[in-house]
Amino acid sequence: MTPQDDSLIPRLPLGDWIDTGFDWLKENVSWLFDAFRAIMDFLIGTLTDALLMVPALVAIPLFALIALTLRSWKLGLATLIGFLLVLSMDQWETMMQTMALVLIATLFAVLIAVPVGVLAALSSTVSSLVKPVMDFMQTMPAFVYLIPAVTFFSIGVVPGVFATIIFALPPGVRMTELGIRQVDSETVEAGEAFGATRGQILTGIQLPLAVPTIMAGINQVIMLSLSMAVVAGMVGADGLGKEVVQAISTQNLALGVEAGLGVVVLAVYLDRLTAALGNPGEYSGSLIALVQKSLAQRAGASGAAAL
Repeated sequence: MTPQDDSLIPRLPLGDWIDTGFDWLKENVSWLFDAFRAIMDFLIGTLTDALLMVPALVAIPLFALIALTLRSWKLGLATLIGFLLVLSMDQWETMMQTMALVLIATLFAVLIAVPVGVLAALSSTVSSLVKPVMDFMQTMPAFVYLIPAVTFFSIGVVPGVFATIIFALPPGVRMTELGIRQVDSETVEAGEAFGATRGQILTGIQLPLAVPTIMAGINQVIMLSLSMAVVAGMVGADGLGKEVVQAISTQNLALGVEAGLGVVVLAVYLDRLTAALGNPGEYSGSLIALVQKSLAQRAGASGAAAL
């Protein structure tokens, strides 16, 4: 840029303004950050201790049994082999630390994303406000989220969880909104014909029918949480991410490969489980069952009339 261009377009100190805003937050709502830190430390520490309390040779068959029950014997066998491989590489403890971080981050991301997605699906105004925010969050480089996280929480597992929650939110919001909006309008109208209120239609028809799409969003939240959990190793979060960072800094190829394989095994396990949970089956006895029966009868009557 030439000096003449500099005079025509003055520099906008946006970064300085944001930095000032962060300083204001640290001075005025530090109690909120302290509370978040205490809650995250407690939850992640407790879950990690619980996961590590069970001996690995007992926990691995339990994880395989969960995979067998929820998905298939193939996933159960793959889980057994994959987790034994992780144990043989001395990465069991770090994988459990990463699993605890991912599960807690996913829990909080889903608790935020699903209600926001529901509101966006029910209100075009909310949707128009949420979409640009989600676009911004998805296009922002992952490493940038570590900056405010470290600013507010120093280093350790808490800034890693904070950055992971923010980074993983968008697909949960988008897929929840999409799932509810894709519910057939005739099904909703049939529910209204039964005298169902708006809340009953939401909880009895729209949300159950949107479960596969919402679970696909939760699946993406988990995958993004796992990828960000590795990046969070740069700010001191324990787990496989910290191992990867150490491998990079020391050029330890063996450690990097082993930690990377641990990430892959955990990612495949969580991905397949959440995919299995996306099939809700039949909703017999609920409002949606009555609506589907009514629609089937209506379709049958229309077909008979056509004949």
